[in-house]
Amino acid sequence: MLLENIPQALAQELNIRPEQAKAAIKLLDEGNTVPFIARYRKEATGELEDEQLRKLEERLAYLRNFVKRQEEILNKISEQGKLTEELQQAIEKTTKLQELEDIYLPFKQKKRTRAQKAREKGLEPLSTTILWQKDTKGSVEKEASKYINPELEVNTWQEAMEGARDIIAEIISENAKLRQKLREYIHQHGQISTLMAEDTSETEEGQRFLMYKEYQEPVKTMPSHRILAINRGEKLGCLKVTLQLEEDKILHLIQKEYLQGSSIYQQDMKLAIEDSWKRLLSPSLERELRSQLTEMAETQAISIFGTNLKQLLLQAPLAGYTVMGLDPGYRTGCKMAVVSPTGQVLHHGVLYLTHGENRAAQSARTMLEVIRRYQVGLISIGNGTASLETEEFTAKVIKDNKLDVHYIITNEAGASVYSASALAKEELPEYDVTIRGAVSIARRVQDPLAELVKIDPKSIGVGQYQHDVNQKQLSDTLDQTVEAAVNHVGVELNTASQALLKHIAGINGSIAKNIVVYRNENGSFHNRKELLKVARLGKAAFTQCAGFLRIKDSTTPLDNTPVHPESYELAQKVLAHFGMNTNQLVDKNHLALLKDKIKETNVNRLAKELDCGIPTLKDILEALIKPGRDPREDLPAPLTRKAVVKLSDIQPGTIMQGTVRNITDFGVFVDIGIKTAGLIHISELSNRRVKHPADVVAVGDILKVMVISVDEKRGRIGLSLKQAQQAS
Repeated sequence: MLLENIPQALAQELNIRPEQAKAAIKLLDEGNTVPFIARYRKEATGELEDEQLRKLEERLAYLRNFVKRQEEILNKISEQGKLTEELQQAIEKTTKLQELEDIYLPFKQKKRTRAQKAREKGLEPLSTTILWQKDTKGSVEKEASKYINPELEVNTWQEAMEGARDIIAEIISENAKLRQKLREYIHQHGQISTLMAEDTSETEEGQRFLMYKEYQEPVKTMPSHRILAINRGEKLGCLKVTLQLEEDKILHLIQKEYLQGSSIYQQDMKLAIEDSWKRLLSPSLERELRSQLTEMAETQAISIFGTNLKQLLLQAPLAGYTVMGLDPGYRTGCKMAVVSPTGQVLHHGVLYLTHGENRAAQSARTMLEVIRRYQVGLISIGNGTASLETEEFTAKVIKDNKLDVHYIITNEAGASVYSASALAKEELPEYDVTIRGAVSIARRVQDPLAELVKIDPKSIGVGQYQHDVNQKQLSDTLDQTVEAAVNHVGVELNTASQALLKHIAGINGSIAKNIVVYRNENGSFHNRKELLKVARLGKAAFTQCAGFLRIKDSTTPLDNTPVHPESYELAQKVLAHFGMNTNQLVDKNHLALLKDKIKETNVNRLAKELDCGIPTLKDILEALIKPGRDPREDLPAPLTRKAVVKLSDIQPGTIMQGTVRNITDFGVFVDIGIKTAGLIHISELSNRRVKHPADVVAVGDILKVMVISVDEKRGRIGLSLKQAQQAS
């Protein structure tokens, strides 16, 4: 592959036009970010979406490295004086790294192998004679005896034959076409087999892998979660893993490639083939296969993690509430924090719910007083230790006092990580770790995105086998996911935290810090242009970030929309077309009138009239209709409750409502209002075959489910979506 062929290759791979690929590559090479290109360069790329651009960026890096590796290999073979025109063409035609490395294998510098030692003993001509298999008459002993040379440590004809077979075995093992054929066979017919390691089945770690005590599964059907589970068991020393193959069939396959006629060397060829398979090919291809399976499984797990995280980050905020956050606990009590609709801490304290009747009664009075004093409209209860007791206590206070207050069980994963972080200390210096956790639990229902970006994504509690996958790849994917979510929503420049700002396109950690410093020293930003006064935020960074930052009370109303400053002139022309100006965007009556006019507009005709791109015009029209719009408003609100659900109360056949908390390869975990999440196995999602649970549901979805099993002892609840749908 040549560098100039990359756009065409990407176009074919991603099912886009070559000109789209070329435009995207040019924009990326100029230093533009993916969110900026996806949103503000639609005409150039033919409206490539965020995910397409990220895939293109990833594959572009891969193909450029691939071409670099091709050049390296061509140079190395050329330096050896072994580069033929045929070999060069074969190398240049390859599109996969594995194929490329297979071709290079015979020319690769390696340690002194048995074959190299045999060549040093002058046995290569003998190996060539055997490989040709032309001799049908004569004696193997007679031919091999010609190569006896005590000075080169070849003392017998048998030693000569052994050395020649070593050379043949290596030649066979380095045959690129054969290796590919064997790969395909192994993938099609191989079985991964596991056995429990001695003395591990009774250990706590070993108990988790009992299903793999004597286990076997075809390679071609292994799902990613089982590959990662087996890898973990092997790593912990609980499992012994082997690749099972019908060796006779493998040997027959190789013999078909190499055996010919009725040569006197046929038996020696068979011995060389067997040696090549057992000593060289089998260990190499098994390592390769295990590595490929792991890579595939990791890619799948990382993809699921990214999808779940995105859905979690984009959950609808419960804005406008004064929220009481409760971080449950037994010994040290239940930490309480009340935050305003803008996230300011109004009150904090500790409630003792499990320390006797007197203290519980006093805590109930305290909670009631705080709810009334601060007009709390929503209570967010962390789902950790003592969550059920806290929920029961809260529900009783609401019921006994007939309060118009709802509560929500909030996944507190990561709250403790955040509360002990340097960022939390910087944001909430006057509060201790325990209170910071309660603040986080309260804030994350007000704006999940703004709060969750402060936490390492790996601590948020979605996905599967997150500690078993490639950590750099995982981090990169999660960073991209957070970036995509933040830029999709946009952020309010005057209230956004440093943690949130650093995920905006064109803004890194140091610029985010400088924005906050500028804001603290100079007060609120009055318009987007003022950003250029921030240290280290130059014109290039401004171009990338400006469209994703909102200023509610800006001197320029367009600053509260996704319209980019470079398109303000066009937006003003659009408004003038409808007989309006930007100042009228703050008037609800004018906005309603504008909405009606836009509905009746022929967009194509208007684009032609204004000499602008249709995609940009569509985005401007959408932005003008509703300044300050949060795209998450279109999503269903999270599920809130007033009554308690206990595990002991749940019976099979009960229809319940719950929220999807996590999606894995094998099923969906649903929060049904108790500490223990229920599991909808993939087989219970639909009557039709489901390839992956993510095809049916998303994190944050509110579902009606039927309870199909309850195991109180093990704390497990089985749920069914399809049976609930059938019953309704």
